[in-house]
Amino acid sequence: MQQRIFTYLLLGGCMLFCLSCTQWTSSKRDQEQQRQPKEEIVDLDLDQIKARGYLTAIMDNSSTGFFIYKGRTMGYEYELLKAFTDSLGLELRINITPSLEEGFAKLNAGEGDILAYNLTITKERKKRIAFTHYHNLVEMVLVQRKPDNWRQMKLHEIEASLIRNPVDLIGKEVYVRHHSSYIDRLQNLSEEIGGDIFIIQASPEVETEAVIRQVADGFVDFTVAEKDIAMVNATYYPNLDVETAISFPTRIAWGVRKNADGLLEALNEWILDMRKEADYYVIYDKYFKSRKAALRRTRSEYFSLGGGKLSPYDSLIQHAAKELNWDWRLLAAQIFRESGFDPAAESWVGAVGLMQLMPSTAEEHRVISRTNPRESIRGGTAHLKWLQDYFAEYVPDSTQRMRFVLAAYNVGHGHVVDAIRLTEKYGANPAAWDDVKEYLIKKSNSAFFNDPVVSYGYCRGVEPVTYVSTVLSIFENYQALFPDEAIENTLPPV
Repeated sequence: MQQRIFTYLLLGGCMLFCLSCTQWTSSKRDQEQQRQPKEEIVDLDLDQIKARGYLTAIMDNSSTGFFIYKGRTMGYEYELLKAFTDSLGLELRINITPSLEEGFAKLNAGEGDILAYNLTITKERKKRIAFTHYHNLVEMVLVQRKPDNWRQMKLHEIEASLIRNPVDLIGKEVYVRHHSSYIDRLQNLSEEIGGDIFIIQASPEVETEAVIRQVADGFVDFTVAEKDIAMVNATYYPNLDVETAISFPTRIAWGVRKNADGLLEALNEWILDMRKEADYYVIYDKYFKSRKAALRRTRSEYFSLGGGKLSPYDSLIQHAAKELNWDWRLLAAQIFRESGFDPAAESWVGAVGLMQLMPSTAEEHRVISRTNPRESIRGGTAHLKWLQDYFAEYVPDSTQRMRFVLAAYNVGHGHVVDAIRLTEKYGANPAAWDDVKEYLIKKSNSAFFNDPVVSYGYCRGVEPVTYVSTVLSIFENYQALFPDEAIENTLPPV
């Protein structure tokens, strides 16, 4: 049986439809795939990943996968991946890729190490990648809109207006994510019910939740999604119905390169152990069962899937970043690391405010109220500017210097200078952060903090080194989900 597959684009809430359609059969699709050149797979497994110190996950920006809320990186897939990388002592990096097809290509090219798209395991996909043990079992459901006046209708009247039997999809158009497993499922369903379902693919960059939103807004009538994702979105859009199952429970897993046997083994072992722990179910419930929290996020202006703001202080941060010649998202990342955007935050050592100013630093830069956001950012920025000028003679490269400045903001410039002197003494590059940070860590060892070139003594160097990597990791996430251009400034300069 033949099915028609169209293509459409979603641009600014509008849809542009192609003027022609293509008839597809399973044999024709196989012929097209056979004509494709063989995909090269990079040789990159767990040992090399451990040696470089980080693992890259290919993800999309969704309300369950990966997003930012009030400056904090969140998501079901993200939290699981973070727990896995933490167990290996690795940094987690994110490669945001909305297109599934592009994600598969990036994985095999080595631009990422794990595909984390809430992927359904299919035979077709197993030809290109290896799947981990499943971390969830979930049905696919039909996402459809309730009648416009559904709030005034009785339950049985609403039910009568909805598709409950898949047979009633014959002759209907169902819009689905490009290159998704929903296409195969609908094609199989069409065979099973003995009639055509017209399957229309979204353009590659359109994610499942964007198509769901189009159903809610009345642009299209039907789509398909995994039930857990559909139920979360039904919280946002109460006019949606997601109760009609169109499949048995399917396995949801992550994908890795077919030659990454070590990574696959480590993931499978971790997933099986993790599913025995309460933490897994806490994470799952947090994103798929906590409806009130999900609704609160989606209504917030500080939600990366719609709000467009990182914090209430974005304009202040942008003005301050210009003084430093920094990307404003980098300064925002540092402020989040310092205080979580809480102007009343106070540390156990007495640092206070958004930028956690100590009394001496506040006095030096004439900050009267450390809990005042404007004054805190002004004072913190002034101190960062002083550090930039101070380290200019040590580190000519501005990108490298920024790392030294961040470390010095955390631990004090004297300890960083000690590490620079040790680095130079032992023949490494004193202007390269990757070299200097090793000697900053060694300053907790008496053989090094008692060295004659050291002036400031003992330092728990792992803390500023971790601080720098954490700020840069947050910065990368902010870069992925927030535009680089400044938002409209509504506040005067600090």
